[in-house]
Amino acid sequence: MCTRVMDFTEAKYRIEQLKAVLWENSRKYYVENAPTMSDYEYDQLMHELEMLEAQYPEYATEDSPTRRVGSDLEEGRNGGFAKYPHRYPMLSLSNTYSISEVEEFAERAEKGLEHGFTYCCELKFDGTAICLTYRHGILFRALTRGDGVQGDDVTANVRHISNIPQRLSGSGFPADFEIRGEILMPFESFDRLNHERELQEEPLFANPRNAASGSLKLLEPEEVGRRGLFCTLYHIPAGQVDYPTHDQALKAASSWGLPISEERRVCHNIQEIEDFINHWDTARKELPYATDGIVIKINELANQTALGYTAKSPRWAVAYKFKAEQACTPVLSIDYQVGRTGAVTPVANLEPVLLSGTMVKRATLVNEDQMRLLDLHEGDWVYVEKGGEIIPKITGVEESRRKPGARIPAFPTLCPDCGTPLEREEGEAKWFCPNSKGCPTQIKGRLEHFVSRKAMNLLCGEATIGQLYQLNLVHDAADFYRLKEYQLLQLDGWKEKSARRFIQSVLASRDVPFERVLFAIGIRFVGETTARDLARHFGNIDALAAASQEELLAVPDVGEVIARSVSAFFKDPDNVAMVQSLRQSGLRFSVEASREKASDALKGLSIVISGNFSISRDAMKALIEAHGGKNSSGVSSKTDYLLAGSKPGPEKMKKAAEFGVKVIDEQQFMSMINVPEGDAFSGAFARTGSRSDAEEKASLSGTEIMEPTLF
Repeated sequence: MCTRVMDFTEAKYRIEQLKAVLWENSRKYYVENAPTMSDYEYDQLMHELEMLEAQYPEYATEDSPTRRVGSDLEEGRNGGFAKYPHRYPMLSLSNTYSISEVEEFAERAEKGLEHGFTYCCELKFDGTAICLTYRHGILFRALTRGDGVQGDDVTANVRHISNIPQRLSGSGFPADFEIRGEILMPFESFDRLNHERELQEEPLFANPRNAASGSLKLLEPEEVGRRGLFCTLYHIPAGQVDYPTHDQALKAASSWGLPISEERRVCHNIQEIEDFINHWDTARKELPYATDGIVIKINELANQTALGYTAKSPRWAVAYKFKAEQACTPVLSIDYQVGRTGAVTPVANLEPVLLSGTMVKRATLVNEDQMRLLDLHEGDWVYVEKGGEIIPKITGVEESRRKPGARIPAFPTLCPDCGTPLEREEGEAKWFCPNSKGCPTQIKGRLEHFVSRKAMNLLCGEATIGQLYQLNLVHDAADFYRLKEYQLLQLDGWKEKSARRFIQSVLASRDVPFERVLFAIGIRFVGETTARDLARHFGNIDALAAASQEELLAVPDVGEVIARSVSAFFKDPDNVAMVQSLRQSGLRFSVEASREKASDALKGLSIVISGNFSISRDAMKALIEAHGGKNSSGVSSKTDYLLAGSKPGPEKMKKAAEFGVKVIDEQQFMSMINVPEGDAFSGAFARTGSRSDAEEKASLSGTEIMEPTLF
């Protein structure tokens, strides 16, 4: 966390930088279910932003992540869910990692309340938030937290979670009320799901929380029911029930048949709270589901109302978060890695140690400042954490085990790859190699980013890019679209089939939407969310390139750091030339209308795909939808066809046999949609107003098709 005194320019820059990082990681956590930093690291950055905004209030804005909750809403995701407003804002909790901050919470409550009060302490479940509405005892609607103001309607899916009652029992429940809680995936269900995904060649979930969140947004309610989810409820907003305390309200809800956790305790002082925390810090390891802390609430509902809310969280509750699992192991050596933006990151090579179920051999040291804060010496024993199954991180040094005479490692002054003197910009925590156009690691890093699955999804990995660069065949992203088959055959282990599949993936990438292309070209600080927002705001690359600072700042969540980065990118002649070349290769640089339906040949048919095809799996799914079909994730009795490529998943083949689902190959499928054999690419990737057959063939052969340039 930054603690040094900053001038106003530095503070403004750091605030904008923190906002960009926090919003991007919030999206990865809530929407993509693929977090890239630990909860602790995220919370520390949030605290730094809170302190800076308090110190420099002129730079605090209403759209700051300190004032708005993270959102799991995404337009068009999985076909989209209906959205409805929450009756009461669905906020997040303030987090703490120390008992002293819990004491401060209690002191603030005492000052704000006229009467005595108690606390209700509960487990903090590591799942995904849900809000249920019951009308006349019948489940009416289930909403995700969304952005706190409105949520996605997942009622159809929630009806398939076995412990959520469709109809309440007992008596005394309000005619119309909301109750909130968490959707969880037990460890047993999580392990089974990941095993099934492994057999079906699908990406594995990182942890049960991500799996629960992803499962809740599936489009097939029956599949949600098979995921083994369960619900625990813990909050009825004040004013909806006539009970004096939160604990009594939960007891009443339990009598109505609602799933309420019994693992809670009414406490009267800090010592009782601390005893509860200490008990569950150990006992939680025996639970069948994930918990990551304890929630402490003011128990009396009248007192909750009196204390009220901040813009982001209730003043009557706080979450104490357990420390991540930790191990102590020696540092064997330190590598200094150069990223695609030129940032140099120190990484410690460790004596292997078992942590959170996996063997950890390497852990990031973040930057030079962090190394100095740790007071790290060569050969030190260090504490490493892996909270939430995320990237291992070194958090401390065991000085008692330091060898006499151990030296402080010298952070490099020259780029470890190209030898260029490193630079550190004002307000930056990292050292950078400024040789962006000549540093091999940076160049290859940008190429790897461009071809990645969430960008252009080209069929080549790190090793292939290394070979292409070494042979001087690829230097920037546009070079991928100039490659010929005979050039690809120079690569180690590449045959005609590999070369053909790569060229097919290049051709398929011309259908990637503008927002992903914008993300792929690698503008610094422009992640997936920002790329989407910029694409939708400006509509095309020309308008974005010509945008002034003021126009860029008008885009939600774009601050000065991002605005300067975007402007700098389009002022670079080499970047301009690359974008021109990519446009000439047929990539989308404008927001276009959605693809028109090609036919109704597959109307009403549910199709599951498995294995590898002559085109990418995403392209095959797009082809199914273009001809009126529906993509299904798992084989069931409602599946019409299993489309099997080479090496289909054995579990899907087994289920197809069990349910009597017809299995077809790619050739049969193409016949169904009237695409001649050998002409799958024109059928798969044709779009309204796109290329002629001659242009398609020219592209496959490597011939450049020149188009008018508006850039």
